[in-house]
Amino acid sequence: MPLKKDDSGRRWVEMEFLVPGTPEQVWHAIATGPGMTAWFTPTSVEEKVGGALAFEFGDENCGQATQLGTVTGWEPPTRFAYEEYGWSGDAPPVATEVTVTSHSGDRCVVRMVHSLFTEKDDWDNELESFEGGWPGFFEVLRVYLRYFAGQPAASVRVMAGHAGDEAQAWSTVTQALNLAGANVGDRCESPSAAPRLAGVVERVRQDPNSRELMIRLDEPAPGVAVIGSFAMGEQSRAVATIFFYGPDAADSAAAQRTTWADWMRGLLEGERVAT
Repeated sequence: MPLKKDDSGRRWVEMEFLVPGTPEQVWHAIATGPGMTAWFTPTSVEEKVGGALAFEFGDENCGQATQLGTVTGWEPPTRFAYEEYGWSGDAPPVATEVTVTSHSGDRCVVRMVHSLFTEKDDWDNELESFEGGWPGFFEVLRVYLRYFAGQPAASVRVMAGHAGDEAQAWSTVTQALNLAGANVGDRCESPSAAPRLAGVVERVRQDPNSRELMIRLDEPAPGVAVIGSFAMGEQSRAVATIFFYGPDAADSAAAQRTTWADWMRGLLEGERVAT
């Protein structure tokens, strides 16, 4: 849905999606630090109104950046709200409200609204980009809730640049991982020269500027891998995000971080390292 405005100066985007799970399972996934870490990005949340919130963004090659916020609504298991600061230069805080409504068949409807109060249109494009950025994460959330709900999680995220266009970056990475031409439902396994990935393709998405493929993993450990590419100016980027689940998730992520960072950098930037 496009950005909306009203006479009070409020600008907002909103989205609604259906996920598997009970309200309690969905609440844990969308309103707690361990839950959001399992499908979004490493997150910490003080579970109370006025509590601190922090999202850790970045990757193994470029370092981490922390986005801070404050919890403004805490009503388990139905409503979670927070404000984020410094999200775009001198922009005013952006307010986010997430509500969970029970649906038939052990499913829930999640509604997310991002709001900004300003008379300026300086940040409209960035606010609209929130709506476009969430769907891929929501797909990971669905897989997490369907197969791994409530389990401990840890993740690896690596990115590498490519001098060619986005399609070339995608072709290079997917061929190297034995994923070229993969469709939903296919079982795929990476070759011995690449980091280990084995599992079933859950999602394939492509548009003129980006591509993404999601695999539900059974090797090297239970989890979800998202392999993608996107255009950035005259260059392109490829990114791999791997979520590991279960009691050994942290160990699995620690064991894979350097392997993936070295492999991606070697494949796309010419600093080839043996795996």
